Amino acid sequence: MLRGPRSPLWLLLLLLLLLLLPPPGTWGDGGRARPREGAEEAGEAGSCPAFQGLRERLRAAGALCRRYWALFSCRVWPEGCRQDEEEPARPLGLEADLRVRLHGQHLARELVLTAARGYLELPQPDKALALSFHGWSGTGKNFVARMLAENLYRDGLRSDCVKVFIATLHFPHHKYVDLYQEQLAGQIRKTQEHCHQTLFILDEAEKLHPGLLEALRPHLERQAPENPRAKSPRTIFLFLSNLAGNIINEVVLNLLKAGWSREEIGMEHLEPQLQAGIVEATDSGFGHSCLVKENLIDFFIPFLPLEYRHVRLCARDAFLSQELLYTEEALDEIAKMMVYVPKEEQLFSSRGCKSVSQRINYFMP
Repeated sequence: MLRGPRSPLWLLLLLLLLLLLPPPGTWGDGGRARPREGAEEAGEAGSCPAFQGLRERLRAAGALCRRYWALFSCRVWPEGCRQDEEEPARPLGLEADLRVRLHGQHLARELVLTAARGYLELPQPDKALALSFHGWSGTGKNFVARMLAENLYRDGLRSDCVKVFIATLHFPHHKYVDLYQEQLAGQIRKTQEHCHQTLFILDEAEKLHPGLLEALRPHLERQAPENPRAKSPRTIFLFLSNLAGNIINEVVLNLLKAGWSREEIGMEHLEPQLQAGIVEATDSGFGHSCLVKENLIDFFIPFLPLEYRHVRLCARDAFLSQELLYTEEALDEIAKMMVYVPKEEQLFSSRGCKSVSQRINYFMP
C-alpha cells in the first residue's frame, strides 16, 4: 500500500533526488543535456558567476520538484487531478531561458517575456495574444517559439495543445485555399476544445495565402463580454517571418556605424521602419492582411542580425548540448566558417546561428 505524501523520510528522499537532477532547461531531446548556464554577452554579467549559477540551479530544482510532484500525484491519486496541459500555465522558467540561451536579442527577450507574462496573468483575456517575429533566418525566431512551448507545456512542441503550421509544407497550393481554410479553422477549434490554453505557431507567415490570414480573424478579434466565446481558452498565436529582415539589419548597421552599442538599440529606433517595411512589402500579402490593418497583431518583435561573438556562443551551446568538450579555438573556427555581411563591414552572420550545430561534427573525435 502506498503511503501518503506526508511521510517525512519519503518526501526528503524525493527532494534530494530532484536536487541532484539537472535543471529542466538543460534537457534536450532524448535526454541529452543542454547548456545549464553560461556567461552572458560581454558586459551583461554583473554578479558572481558561482553564486548566480547556484541560484539558478536552486530555482530550477524547485520548479522541477513542483512539476514532478504534480505528475506523480496525478498518477497515484488521479481523482480530482487536472493535467498541466489543461491548466493555464505560468512560464516560470522563461526568463532564465531567454537570458541564458538566447544570444544577441535583448529586444526580443524583453518583449516576449513582457507580453507572455502580461497575457497569462490576465484573469480573463478578451482576445488571443498575437506576436509576430521578424528577422533573418537563424536569428532565433523558431528557437524562442520552442522555448515558449517548453515553458508552457510539459511536452513542449509535442504537446497536443501546441500546433505548428509551416506555410510551404501545410498550405503549399493556392488552388486549395478553401480546403486549407476549413482545415486550419477546424484544427484551431478542435485544439481549443481539448485544451484550456493553446499555442499556435505559423512559420513562414509571409507566404501564407491572404485567405488563410482572413480565416484567422475570428480567433484574433477582441470578444465582447456578452459573447459566449469570451470564455474560450487562452490562446497565443506566433507568426514567424523573414519579412522586413533586411530593414532591421540596415537600421542596426547604421546605428552601430554611428557609434551606438548594440544594447542601446531600442524599439523606438526600429518600430517605425519595421511596420512600414511589413506594410510596404510587395512580395507578401501579410502586411496587407486584416491582421495588420485592423491591429490584431499585438506586438511586432524584431530579431537583430547576429555578430561573430553570438555565433561563438551558439557554437558553445551546441557542444554542451551534446555533452562534448570544446576549446576556444574550436569556437573560433566554427564562427569563421560562417559568411558575414555586408561585404565591406562583414559584421553580421548571413545565416545567423543556423547550421552551427551541424558544424561541430568537424571537431568531434
